[in-house]
Amino acid sequence: MFTGLVETVGNVERILSEGANRRLVVKAPDLLDGLAIGDSIAHNGTCLTVEKIHAAGFEVVAVAETLSVTTLGDLRTGDPVNLERALLPTTRMGGHWVQGHVDGIGKIVRGTSRQGSTRWQIRIPKTLAKYCIPRGSIALDGISLTLEDIEGDLVSVNIIPHTASQTNIRTWKAGKSVNIEVDLLAKYVERLLGKA
Repeated sequence: MFTGLVETVGNVERILSEGANRRLVVKAPDLLDGLAIGDSIAHNGTCLTVEKIHAAGFEVVAVAETLSVTTLGDLRTGDPVNLERALLPTTRMGGHWVQGHVDGIGKIVRGTSRQGSTRWQIRIPKTLAKYCIPRGSIALDGISLTLEDIEGDLVSVNIIPHTASQTNIRTWKAGKSVNIEVDLLAKYVERLLGKA
């Protein structure tokens, strides 16, 4: 379980093919303190398990199924990646409950500069739009964000400069794909009401 508050932005140092899977070697010296093999780390919102630790980073493997439902297969050497370790019982819950289980992929439509922030519009699968409400939560590339507006399958979020500078949002542009995880509670309510 994660909060959606990105701890640091790492960089993909190497990508190795292992059959249908991909091994990612990630440079992230800020995450090494206390990191252990077997720990869960969200990579652009996708939960992966640490398999090896190096002096400046670690290695994880994204299996074929994960690659087919996330944007991790699009990563290239040098790309920035949002990173967050799993939360502890003593962690402040500043974002929202994020599982690291990506529900789908969205596309950035446009960013519009405002006084002191940027409004980003993202087209998401129609099957996920039903879980979105104004002022509700959504995780985009693992970042816990508040939904500003929803128009059909187009959702909007407003990003302050601090959030952009501390995440991969600074690399967003029209056409870029992002991982989406909708609110966990909305999915459970739907299931309990027998609509799933």
